Amino acid sequence: MSTAATNLERYAWLAVAAALATIGLKTLAWWLTGSVGLLSDALESLVNLAAALLALSMLRVAASPPDDGHPYGHSKAEYFSAGIEGALIVLAAAGILIIAIPRLIHPQPLDTPLLGLAITLVATLINLATAVVLLRVGKRHHSITLEADGHHLMTDVWTSAGVIVGVALVVVTGWLRLDPLVALAVAAHIIWVGFGLMRRSVAGLMDAAISPGDQAEVTQIFGEYARRYGVGFHAFRTRQSGMRRFISFHLLVPDEWSVAQAHRLSEEIEERIRSLVPNAGVFVHIEPISDPASYDDQELDRM
Repeated sequence: MSTAATNLERYAWLAVAAALATIGLKTLAWWLTGSVGLLSDALESLVNLAAALLALSMLRVAASPPDDGHPYGHSKAEYFSAGIEGALIVLAAAGILIIAIPRLIHPQPLDTPLLGLAITLVATLINLATAVVLLRVGKRHHSITLEADGHHLMTDVWTSAGVIVGVALVVVTGWLRLDPLVALAVAAHIIWVGFGLMRRSVAGLMDAAISPGDQAEVTQIFGEYARRYGVGFHAFRTRQSGMRRFISFHLLVPDEWSVAQAHRLSEEIEERIRSLVPNAGVFVHIEPISDPASYDDQELDRM
């Protein structure tokens, strides 16, 4: 396993540790207060733990080297993690709804709410620090798994903040139905986030193109070499698979060029692209620029 993969695993273990800590703290807060809002927060932390363990396992799979059965590697495993994490979030929201609706009909008073709120605040700060770290590392290393886990934890931070405010208002106003209403609002919010993660996972599994910014970097290189050497480019295709990017294109060179000369230029262009697009695998097909047959295979399905 590569050093980069080992480093990413270390951050996944950080998410596991944070989930275990917040489960204990938030469950204690619910037990002390009886607040269904705080219970909803504790249930989401259970999903955090499941998601962190799943992220850890998927990162290990994604870091596995290519083999005969998977010559392009296993990086798409990260999309399964993000998709399943989104589904877990939606299931947690369903559990919150089941608990909150009866409490909305039959409200109950809260016990020791201030102590429960203080404990929940500590758990929220733990999640906030962990989420910031995961989001930064995920973006830096283009890991959708760590980004998904970071977004999930950040969602937990915002929902926890809403729960804290809601329970505090219950204490101040005495309006007991506000507690289950806050829980219902938490459920609605995390359903939205969960479906967003699943949508992003599906996009990755469907071979979505690399970002417009990265595509622009590549086309700018094409323009530069076309002006300098009189070459052409077409059939430019890209796809993203977890941390990896795959880029392919046809390089049309003057008819009089030797194979060695065309190969040297393609190697130079590949190196330029890899220096600008992180984790890029580049595939080039060389063709003579004036041969009509060179223009018959621009589409994915050659006609």
